[in-house]
Amino acid sequence: MVSPRLVTKHEPEEPTLRLAVLIDADNAQATVIEALLAEIARFGEATVKRIYGDFTASASSSWKKVLQKYAIKPVQQFAYTTGKNATDSALIIDAMDLLYTRKFDGFCLITSDSDFTGLAMRLREEGLVVYGFGEKKTPDAFRNACHKFVFTEILRSNLTSKSGEPLTETKVKKKTTKAKTAVNEVEQKPEFPEEFVLTALEQSVDDTGWTSLGVFGSYLTKLQPDFDSRLYGYKKLSDLVKAKKNLFDIEERQTSESSRKVLYLRAKN
Repeated sequence: MVSPRLVTKHEPEEPTLRLAVLIDADNAQATVIEALLAEIARFGEATVKRIYGDFTASASSSWKKVLQKYAIKPVQQFAYTTGKNATDSALIIDAMDLLYTRKFDGFCLITSDSDFTGLAMRLREEGLVVYGFGEKKTPDAFRNACHKFVFTEILRSNLTSKSGEPLTETKVKKKTTKAKTAVNEVEQKPEFPEEFVLTALEQSVDDTGWTSLGVFGSYLTKLQPDFDSRLYGYKKLSDLVKAKKNLFDIEERQTSESSRKVLYLRAKN
């Protein structure tokens, strides 16, 4: 007889996306790597992590300090001639090799370079999910070629002290100039795109005029891949929706499948 203690009921787990993480060392910063990998973990499992650049150059010295710690495989690429970017070519060739293994569900491209727009589009054509990560200076072409684009300035703003407390302005002054600049950039929040958000809401509602938070968020990303509630001072989309009482009516509804409640919203009457 089997002991009742050995009989357990497991909830079915959602399949985890297998992701290839490819980093352009010439157009990415090592200071955000910890927060970057944590962000990627929200989307899936980083099965492959590779970084491309000339690590004999002084410009890549910051990366050499973190590669071993985060198990990132460096791909050394010497500059064959001045003015040509051999790093881009090496990354694109590797991406295509990984694509044809058919082992991945998606790619994470960490770069602020629009030269990877074609690669992102090609990966999408193969039915793979493409996540982009770069600075606010990243051209629109590359941002819009990704399913989702995350600004690394947001990730830098999440730096915390060793005690785990958020960095205050005084504490930030003790950090590097880059960290201070990043915090200042995020503090200058862009104007909230009210018209765009309401347009996305209108397209996501059902016949009753309501939509779930998940469907609404999906429409926001489809229409604007770089939309992120954190740009406007809200950690999660649900926080933004709850705060904008002048725009939304909200309800929490019980789902039939579980005891979990789902947030629904509609345009304010």
